[in-house]
Amino acid sequence: MSDLINMKEGDKTIKDFIISLINLFAFVIGKIKIIILVALIGGGIAVGYSLFQKPIYIATFSFALEDEKSGGGGLSGALGLASSLGLDIGSSAGGAFTGQNLMELIKSRTVIEKALLNPISIEGKSISLLSYYIKFKELDKKWTKNAELSKIRFDPYMDRSKFNFKQDSIVGEIYEDVSKIGGILNILQKEKKSSIIQIEVRSTNELFSKNFAESIASVVSDFYIQTKSKKAAYNVAILQKQVDSVRAELNFAITGVAVANENTFNLNSALIVKRVPSSKKQIDVQANTAILTQLVTNLELAKVSLLKETPLIQVIDRPILPLKKERLGKAKSLVIGAFLSGLFATFFLIARDRFTRIMNSK
Repeated sequence: MSDLINMKEGDKTIKDFIISLINLFAFVIGKIKIIILVALIGGGIAVGYSLFQKPIYIATFSFALEDEKSGGGGLSGALGLASSLGLDIGSSAGGAFTGQNLMELIKSRTVIEKALLNPISIEGKSISLLSYYIKFKELDKKWTKNAELSKIRFDPYMDRSKFNFKQDSIVGEIYEDVSKIGGILNILQKEKKSSIIQIEVRSTNELFSKNFAESIASVVSDFYIQTKSKKAAYNVAILQKQVDSVRAELNFAITGVAVANENTFNLNSALIVKRVPSSKKQIDVQANTAILTQLVTNLELAKVSLLKETPLIQVIDRPILPLKKERLGKAKSLVIGAFLSGLFATFFLIARDRFTRIMNSK
């Protein structure tokens, strides 16, 4: 018996729900003229907005990091020989420049700030990308009323460590605007296993998009070479210093032998003690020659290692003017504007009707 009652109550609930839907649909149909009118107004506003909206210029810079696992050949053999001789040629820093790590590096504040301080030529005048960004974003016009802000300058290659508090604040805000999700700078990796990285810059200024994409790539490239070849370059510098030092000692010893021989020329063979300085100098020459030979070998191998670490990034595509332009079309603007406006009008009318009924029921 209770099961029958529950079934009837369930049927009643479903029935009430269906009736509510029918009444809601009838209400919307009754207000369809208002909804269509609002939709048309919204679509018109969206079309008007699209006409005055500045287009977005997209600059794309694609590159791939060198794959050190391939193309070793004789170079790998030379490096193996260096290791067998006890020379620490350094290990690759490539692990820090793979996949997600590299993408995070490109979006880092250090890289972006350095890229923004690189120069761009505008009407024959060299200014920093940061200054150009401030100009086309019209931020300088907002600062005219503030005497302190209006005097701030960002010249190319400025020393970042010497920025004052105001400069730090401005650069920080611009960095947030540039690096935010969906902002000006986007870093993409076409596939997870792919080493191809794509730098995409989207802005309303064509020159800024192109130059900023190239500047970012240049800064990352420089950072890559400095970090990746740091240990190899250190080895070369140390070995070069040792080679120069030993070569100077060898030259001094050779000169000493010549002087000693001159002093003992036609000396009585019975006076052996007099020949000792010459013999010592000859031993120094032999020892320094052996040491120099080994050091020169190690130096050349270290240079080979540095050469191995030196290759930067392989450029695949770079931005070329005119850039790809993205703009919301009239038809698309009309559809989106009309749909969103009509949807908003529908929900507003339904909510107002329900609120009126609740208030009247009291």
